[in-house]
Amino acid sequence: MAAYAAATATTASLETIRDAATGGQGEKPARTATQPYREVLERLWIVDPLPAWLPSHNRLNRLSQPPKHHLADPALAARILGLDAEALLGGAEASHHIARDGALLGHLFESLVTLDLRVYAQAAEARVRHFRQQGGRREVDLIVERADQRVLALEVKLGGAVEDADVRHLLWLRDQLGGELLDAVMIHTGPRAYRRPDGVAVIPAALLGP
Repeated sequence: MAAYAAATATTASLETIRDAATGGQGEKPARTATQPYREVLERLWIVDPLPAWLPSHNRLNRLSQPPKHHLADPALAARILGLDAEALLGGAEASHHIARDGALLGHLFESLVTLDLRVYAQAAEARVRHFRQQGGRREVDLIVERADQRVLALEVKLGGAVEDADVRHLLWLRDQLGGELLDAVMIHTGPRAYRRPDGVAVIPAALLGP
């Protein structure tokens, strides 16, 4: 559980999570031994992975992409890792660490936004996915897909200032999808909502709602 908590909002491999959970042990358990535990956690909705999305109608390709790891609530992940608000905001590192880009607080913030969007999307009979090209060349944190396969693309940033570099993958995806993209959105922690000159909507997480 601590290894999954540390892997929040990442696509860390199951082997990486296994190794983090069995640190110091010379002989690692086989995948066939650990997979049943993961399946139980998923059935209990404690581990709630976010499936991948591809700009393609090929479902087999979609299923071949790794999910992002999330627990039922980011507060649960923080609790399991033994972190309180002071530790997170003060920059203290978790005792259980899986190498990844960005601070753990940023991943927990993304997980919180993901949890909210999943609730709102379900009410609209839509699904939430994530997009990541092979090798991680381009990523979009969240894709909300309607039944007609038109999508809303969202990036999540822990910070109030949105720069051009932050939206480059959203703009790339818009160029690829054309009319299939309903809108491109940056969710941030700033005080106001606005639309950038390039058309990307910038919305504070506090304003998210059904």
